[in-house]
Amino acid sequence: MRILKRLFKWLLTLSLIGVFTGAATFAGVYYYFSPELPDVQSLREVKFQTPLRVYSADDKLIAEFGEKKRTPIPFEQIPGNFIKALQAAEDTRFFEHFGIDIKGLSRAAFQLASTGRIQSGGSTITMQVAKNFFLTREQTFRRKFIEILLALQIEQELSKQEILELYVNQIYLGHRAYGIQSAANTYYGKNIDDLSLAQLAMIAGLPKAPSAFNPITNPDRAQERRDWILGRMLQLGYISQQQHDEAVATPVTARYHRSDIELDAPYIAEMVRQQLYEQYGEDLYTDGYRVWTTINSQMQDEATAALRRGLLNYTDDHGYRGAEASIDIDTLNLEDQLSALRQHTAYAGLEPALVLEVTDDGARLLRTDGNESQLDWQGIKWARPYRSVHWTGPEPKRPSDVLDAGDIIRVMLDPEGKLRLTQMPRVQGALVAMNPQDGAIRALTGGFSFYHNKFNRATQAYRQPGSNIKPFLYTAALENGFTPASIINDAPVVFHDVSLEGAWRPENDNGKFNGPTRLREALFRSRNLVSIRLMRALGIEQAREFILRFGFEPDNFPGNLSLSLGSASATPLQVARGYAALANGGFLIEPYLIARIENAEGDIILQANPVQACPQCDTAVSVSDDTGDSDTELAQVVNDSALTALLPPDEAPATPSPATRIITPRNAFLIYDVMRDVITRGTGTRARVLQRADLAGKTGTTNEQKDVWFSGFSPDLVATTWVGFDQPAPLGRGEYGSSRALPIWIDFMEEALKDIPDNPPTVPQGVVRVRIDPATGKRAYAGQDNAMNEYFRSEDVPRETARSPEQQLEAPATEAIFGY
Repeated sequence: MRILKRLFKWLLTLSLIGVFTGAATFAGVYYYFSPELPDVQSLREVKFQTPLRVYSADDKLIAEFGEKKRTPIPFEQIPGNFIKALQAAEDTRFFEHFGIDIKGLSRAAFQLASTGRIQSGGSTITMQVAKNFFLTREQTFRRKFIEILLALQIEQELSKQEILELYVNQIYLGHRAYGIQSAANTYYGKNIDDLSLAQLAMIAGLPKAPSAFNPITNPDRAQERRDWILGRMLQLGYISQQQHDEAVATPVTARYHRSDIELDAPYIAEMVRQQLYEQYGEDLYTDGYRVWTTINSQMQDEATAALRRGLLNYTDDHGYRGAEASIDIDTLNLEDQLSALRQHTAYAGLEPALVLEVTDDGARLLRTDGNESQLDWQGIKWARPYRSVHWTGPEPKRPSDVLDAGDIIRVMLDPEGKLRLTQMPRVQGALVAMNPQDGAIRALTGGFSFYHNKFNRATQAYRQPGSNIKPFLYTAALENGFTPASIINDAPVVFHDVSLEGAWRPENDNGKFNGPTRLREALFRSRNLVSIRLMRALGIEQAREFILRFGFEPDNFPGNLSLSLGSASATPLQVARGYAALANGGFLIEPYLIARIENAEGDIILQANPVQACPQCDTAVSVSDDTGDSDTELAQVVNDSALTALLPPDEAPATPSPATRIITPRNAFLIYDVMRDVITRGTGTRARVLQRADLAGKTGTTNEQKDVWFSGFSPDLVATTWVGFDQPAPLGRGEYGSSRALPIWIDFMEEALKDIPDNPPTVPQGVVRVRIDPATGKRAYAGQDNAMNEYFRSEDVPRETARSPEQQLEAPATEAIFGY
């Protein structure tokens, strides 16, 4: 018994010495490393690197910018089954231990002692948080000691829920996905709380080795890892046998999802990125900003589709240019054929394909996915050979007239879902639509495919607007004493002007001259000679300064008579802005794209402060009918006016700022009404198919048909379309704004306006309607059969009455009825 007591005391003494030594050693290690330990309190203020996300006004994701795809979620949104799967995979006793798992560390130590190398770290989730946020991934004893010390500190400062929330939002899970929500989006295109048990177990298996157990690149190993986790969950009592069996039987369904982009608007995304990068720099891609634009997703989809259809129609009408490339398929195996084919990228639904065989009724094709398809004669027979922009060759009689084996071509799906031969357009275009009341851009596309060519023609292409400039000139005329019934001579004229480098003999596009013509008719028929005479009558500089009121850049507007025919340079966005003033009653608005910006916490940090058309606002800068301001002074007022700004919410005014009025209400109504005739009986009559009374607009075609336009509007929406080559060149014989740009505009507006009520302008006070003689613009005589109604400012109503045929016989006129 005495021996046993002595042995017990000896063992107790050794134990106490061991405990004391261990404690002293731990204390020594702690104090040795404590100067290097970071402050774990900083974990409460972690700012996850989160990408920039851009949305439409109706919450559709347009783009995501940033190398790390991450969507942080709070602990409450983590599915319970995922927590159990993670415990089974990484840390079974997470909710019981104090930061370190003695059993796990002992196992790791034993493996080191028995094998001589580190096989596992025995890390808990808390230790992994310490490593991920504060340490490197090097495997050394020094780093491991610091990791353990940090884990103990973290457990003292944070709750288990806070630790787990940090972990699931920080971990890398492959394919640029950081955090479980991003992984769910990337692999399954769903939110984490929408995943099945099998899918949750799959994601829970990724932290150990995101590449080795990746369900996309290594599906077999990923499934083995998933099933092992499900087995552990069953063993630990987390799930039932039935749940386990059903999950194990589930096939691997993961595939790569590209951030679940909901709206194809890359030109918009790039505009936002460029604008914000100037302010935020590289932080833009990591700080989790979310940007809401003014874009309407339905309008944007239709703008993209309408422009592409229009450009493809032009391309088809001008003939087939032939295969993009040809290879010798007889000397290449399937793998080499696919390699050659995949060097050609699909753009905007135009997919490359390799012709394997040409038959009497079509062609057999190899697609980029390795499958074969049939291209029928119906999808080939359109392909007349391209000769030039002016003509095509004869119709093909058989597929072999168009295709050869070895050709690399492009195909697309027609409306019936069948393959059709196509080709990449060389012609380009742009479409921009905005709310004329405040300048909010509703849709914008800057070309056929952003991924083929990133140049944004809607905002960067300075092109001659041609007759699209005429409404501004005619507005200047109305502001300076002309009326819609004023008579101007549409007759030949020759100008000797040094600024035009010699004699200039302008013509109408049809080569004809119509003599005395009312101003209204001259605009809706787009008479060039009338425009030139109007500018001469107004004075070149006075007319130019008036046109600049509409927001154009002075350096791009020449000071000579050619300006009357659109020899200036402007972007489609600038033209649309100018037309917005004609649509909204005479106010200069500023186009804007960003409605608001939120930070990663969801707080609004900046919001738009657009100026708005406000007819009833007394504070709006107005232009009186008898203004004493010169055009130069007014242009200065416009250029100095406040443009759309992004402001913090506490600095934004309670009510929108009124836009600058640049033309009078009566003048705005008159030009709107005149431009409605462009659609009802002028160069834009194709738009009558829309069956609306509130539409007005103007076609535009430059010399040699290098640029064609249509700009049109209702009080609720203004849109401009442009078509041309990037390097200005003729579009071809018979190509005009009415034949190429207008159909795109109609295609877009048909969808964009379908839910917007018809809203024709109301006649303002001080404007009256009078019956006139269409030949002279004077009041109609009593009983005149061909008299027509015309609007006038009340003080401009014609005082003279046209003479009846009988009066003309009695006293023939000797005076001219026109003076311009």
